[in-house]
Amino acid sequence: MSLFAAAMQQTEQTHDCCSNGKKREVRLKMDILAVILSIIIGTLAAIVYSLRILVMLERRIARIDINMTKIVTRLEREELKIEAEERKIERRVAPRKKPKKRAKKRR
Repeated sequence: MSLFAAAMQQTEQTHDCCSNGKKREVRLKMDILAVILSIIIGTLAAIVYSLRILVMLERRIARIDINMTKIVTRLEREELKIEAEERKIERRVAPRKKPKKRAKKRR
């Protein structure tokens, strides 16, 4: 049995003995329906709002990730340039090694 049906059944049982009759019973049922409906609408609004926040956070994280990727790419390019420059400098500065003479094998 649904929550709505249970609330309707409870109001019928407790308010059938009222002296005002049907008007009071109908008014009470409408009040309960309004409360239940407002709770449902409030819950749905909270869900929609939280989903909106989650989407905004996901977009922000995606932007941060893209920016980090760009920064890492730039750093990698600079590092490769520095390493190439180091190799050039080492070639210029380092003395050339003379090959060692091999000993002749005796038979």
